[in-house]
Amino acid sequence: MAMKRRLENYEIERQLLFDSDSDCCTEDEDNNWGYEDEDDEELVQPPPSSLSSLSSSPSSWGPPQQHGRRGANNFSGGAVGINLNEAPHVNKDSTPLCVFLLFFREIIHLLVEETNRYYHQYLDSLEDGPSPLPDITDSEMFLFLGIIIQMGHDIRDRIRDYWATAEQFLTSFYGKTLKRDRFLHILRFLHFTDNNAGIDRQADNYDRLWKIRTIFDTLNDGYEKYYNPSEHLAVDEIIVKFKGRVIFRQYIPKKHKRFGIKIFKLCDSAGYTYDMKVYLGKDRTRADQEVTATHATVRDLCKRVEGVGHKLYMDNFFSSPDLFDELMTKKISCCGTVRPNRKGLPQDIRNRQLRLKKGDIRVRVRGDMTVLVWKDKRDVYMLTNMHAPPAEGNFCDEHRNAIKPAIVADYNMHMGYVDKADRMTNSYSISRRTWKWTKKLFFHLLDLTILNSFIVLSSCGAKISHRDFRLTLVRNMLEHAATCRPRPQGPLGRPPALSSTIYRLEEASRQHWPNHSDKRLNCRVCSARGKRRRIQTKCEKCDVGLCILGCFKEYHTK
Repeated sequence: MAMKRRLENYEIERQLLFDSDSDCCTEDEDNNWGYEDEDDEELVQPPPSSLSSLSSSPSSWGPPQQHGRRGANNFSGGAVGINLNEAPHVNKDSTPLCVFLLFFREIIHLLVEETNRYYHQYLDSLEDGPSPLPDITDSEMFLFLGIIIQMGHDIRDRIRDYWATAEQFLTSFYGKTLKRDRFLHILRFLHFTDNNAGIDRQADNYDRLWKIRTIFDTLNDGYEKYYNPSEHLAVDEIIVKFKGRVIFRQYIPKKHKRFGIKIFKLCDSAGYTYDMKVYLGKDRTRADQEVTATHATVRDLCKRVEGVGHKLYMDNFFSSPDLFDELMTKKISCCGTVRPNRKGLPQDIRNRQLRLKKGDIRVRVRGDMTVLVWKDKRDVYMLTNMHAPPAEGNFCDEHRNAIKPAIVADYNMHMGYVDKADRMTNSYSISRRTWKWTKKLFFHLLDLTILNSFIVLSSCGAKISHRDFRLTLVRNMLEHAATCRPRPQGPLGRPPALSSTIYRLEEASRQHWPNHSDKRLNCRVCSARGKRRRIQTKCEKCDVGLCILGCFKEYHTK
């Protein structure tokens, strides 16, 4: 135990920073202790030939006078901001819609296709019902998304209140943009994949996110493609609030949002989400691997930032000596709080043998890695391989307040990037309790894409706030919808004559033959005309219901 003494000013400036209150987590304050998977907290003992061989035994740890040097890599990444090689047409004068469509152009067409498909599947499942409505078009999908974004700036109790004619509710914007019933129709049948896709739920590689996987991966790839992240990054988890039924819903009592869908994110200093991963429960395909679930999660999130010298910050839910050693081989330096019982830490720290007074600092070093224990209100355990090890001793100011070490201050400065992104994403979010988990997650991804688009445009030098960006995006969507191809109208009166160009149905390679259907289907041609006719004949190849007289020929000769 070092004897207490009064520090000289140059010693304080060299070793520590002036702030006196700790903002970093301790082992008692970690907000991830809750109903989570035990394999995230208990470390697996790997064989000597595995990744654990990257780290030395605990006996190799020593005091800072004997070991240790600063091991941070030099950053060699590109200019932070938009990747001009992938989007050379985007500049500070670009419209918000131009940037937004970098990520969402393909998704618009997917939403239209799958929503229409789901609606027709619904009609085919009914024995009798109302006349079918026209298919949704790209123009209507833009109007629908524009209204959804605008609703985030105008929260009301019920969705129908936006179209209410009562004086205290009347807002002409919604009624002029899209009729209420049409909006509710799109919202009801909004879909993201084909329900008839062959999915084996008993397979080991079954993907619980399959209903929205295409959109999730498309956005994830776009986030990486069009942006160069900053040198300092942070890994953390966020919760998309959801209390409905889904098998991977999480309950974390110490979170502000206790129930919801957990997403792990990698964010940079601007709050840009560069990569993300939804927690889907215990991974059966990784049950026999030699690393923990949290180790594998961070490793997967960092695959796109390897080799350029990034500095990564994480809390004690993720950090471990083995993880830090592996990421250092990929030129990623790490810093974070750590749980004292992690495998690979010095024995006196794992057993909590240190008895510290307020302001005390104890350091253990092994190569580039430093473990620091600092006593503030509680013991704070830090693990880093990007900082030089500080001096041991007792450091308090003239008011007997513990002086915060530089490692702790640096961690507090950079660790909040994911919380910053989540806070900005939810600033204007529209949320409804009754939505399915797929819609809940989709609208979160929509808000997140808008935030990332705003950050991309801001990196080009545009002077615009997040709020103004969203409102301008709504106006751009409405203007773009007006230029899209209008919704096709059903024919009035007698159907028009068929084209004289008749394709040869008798070709064996085409195989368009009428066949009997085991269940009653809606005629696709009659449905397009606003009529409802239940039949039991279908095209064998197209797998759609068609009347054998007239409609079958018309469908194949348009």
